[in-house]
Amino acid sequence: MGSGTHRPRHRVIVVGDVVTDVLAVLDGPLAAGSDTSASIRITGGGQAANTAAWLASERVPVTLVAVVGDDEAGRARIAELTALGVDCAVRRCPDAPTGTVIVLARGEDRTMVAQRGANLRLSANDVDAALAAAPDARHLHLSGYALLEAASREAGRHALAAARGQGLTTSVDAASARPLRQVGPEAFLTWVRGVDLLLANTDEAAVLTGGLDAEAAARKLTDIAGHVVVKRGGDGAVWAQRSGALIRFAARRVPVVDPTGAGDAFAAGLLAAWVRGADPRSALRLGGRLGAWAVSTVGARPVVEDSG
Repeated sequence: MGSGTHRPRHRVIVVGDVVTDVLAVLDGPLAAGSDTSASIRITGGGQAANTAAWLASERVPVTLVAVVGDDEAGRARIAELTALGVDCAVRRCPDAPTGTVIVLARGEDRTMVAQRGANLRLSANDVDAALAAAPDARHLHLSGYALLEAASREAGRHALAAARGQGLTTSVDAASARPLRQVGPEAFLTWVRGVDLLLANTDEAAVLTGGLDAEAAARKLTDIAGHVVVKRGGDGAVWAQRSGALIRFAARRVPVVDPTGAGDAFAAGLLAAWVRGADPRSALRLGGRLGAWAVSTVGARPVVEDSG
């Protein structure tokens, strides 16, 4: 392991989106065209930002590369992430608002209505500046949303190529089933081919493989990535490796308060274990623990107790 004079390369660079979540946890089924009572709060969100926040909760050095508006919401989002321990390589864009997502959550289901805003201004220069400032980086994780939007796609693809060029391992979270259908699974798989780790939930994996179930999809997607994890929510996950190994993980069942950000928390657990050299089963257990924590609280980020 050496003399210990060199700083360990455990930093994760997370590239993608940060938004304001307007989160409504519904008291009952949505009454279309009428009123539905809910508990509503405004908080930080975005797949990449959430993953970075959960990584920081595990004391993993993490840098978030993203773009917000030069507005009150953007300043609030950066302040929240900084308070959680995230190093923010987040550019303030003067001519686009901070992204906003309306989230309707009930039980294990959630529906999102999104204005991507300044997230669409992500650039290759943003990525390069963050990589240059992080010599301790070991891994780059890309939110699939960066690839699913044409305006940010070049930056997302550049992030993967630049990271590989610097010897970092890479991962991508497939992000969302409907946009995957819109861009086409063949195109998306071309953009992510060669990543070390591909994450998808069951719906996303089915889109990417023409309707295969979780295990079959995970195996098939190892043609694209060295490791594939298909997230199955309360049913756990499967991890397939190009070597042919398949690992099944059964999640610990917990009462679901709000599923928002649970997949991001699960991904952060996997990545925290990945950069520390843990085996897949240990990584799945940590992902499951963070995912269970996420669904047990309202909001997409870890809740930090106020020590004051």
